[in-house]
Amino acid sequence: MKLGFIGIGLMGEPMTLRLLQAGFAVTVWNRSADKLATVAAAGATVASSIAELVEQVDVVLLCLANTDVVETVVFGEHGVASVARAEQLLVDFSSSDPQATSQFAERLQQATGMAWVDAPVSGGVVGAEQGTLAIMCGGEADDISRIESVLVPLSQRFTHMGPVGSGQVTKVCNQMIVGCNLMVLAEMTALAKASGVAADKIPQALAGGFADSIPLQLTGPLMAAEADPEPKWHVRTLLKDLDMAVAQSYRQGSATPMSGLAAQLMRQHGSKDYLERDPATLIKLYTK
Repeated sequence: MKLGFIGIGLMGEPMTLRLLQAGFAVTVWNRSADKLATVAAAGATVASSIAELVEQVDVVLLCLANTDVVETVVFGEHGVASVARAEQLLVDFSSSDPQATSQFAERLQQATGMAWVDAPVSGGVVGAEQGTLAIMCGGEADDISRIESVLVPLSQRFTHMGPVGSGQVTKVCNQMIVGCNLMVLAEMTALAKASGVAADKIPQALAGGFADSIPLQLTGPLMAAEADPEPKWHVRTLLKDLDMAVAQSYRQGSATPMSGLAAQLMRQHGSKDYLERDPATLIKLYTK
């Protein structure tokens, strides 16, 4: 099975390296070609265009910034749809709007016969590097079975959640938990510091209890130090996902007041030039 990977960024690079290590032939394309050096050195073939990549592969993998970029890459001039074939499969690892994803899949199917699986991931850069991502899949069961050998080296588990778009809804649910968790971690850490508690010891003190979480263990120490680390993920990305959660709630008539508040607080933080920074900086909302 020949793979094409479009979007070699914070997540796309380690995911591509995992696939190369698993023995797959991978062709890559990225808008910023300078980001391809590492995967090219590891054995990936660099395509000069999206169309060239699609013509050479069986499965097209996307890991892109947002819904608009996915639409441009797939349906833009010389994009995936311009040369797609019915026997090919598109797998979108991006976190995109669920409704738009369903519409994209139908549009691609009608225009080219190419099927779509939405497969957003959770686990961050570390999970991508270690092959321990959680992958939430939406699509036909036969299509997901077809890419099982691709998903295994990337993940600790992949779960079929339902038809196309279901993976994106599940990722929205995931990000609601993560986003609200991070906001509470920031205000909790600020309270602990103001109260004279050794905030850097809170992750250790709470480990294994009901309040423990991966964000607490990874981000808690950074918040306690009021650090501004080199980003492993971005405030911008988390805000985008919370906004998608609110949009999905409007469509379904399901209230999401906590996620809405988390989004507004994150937007306030982002307005102070933190959109491209690590979410550990959210502590700065609560400190002088």
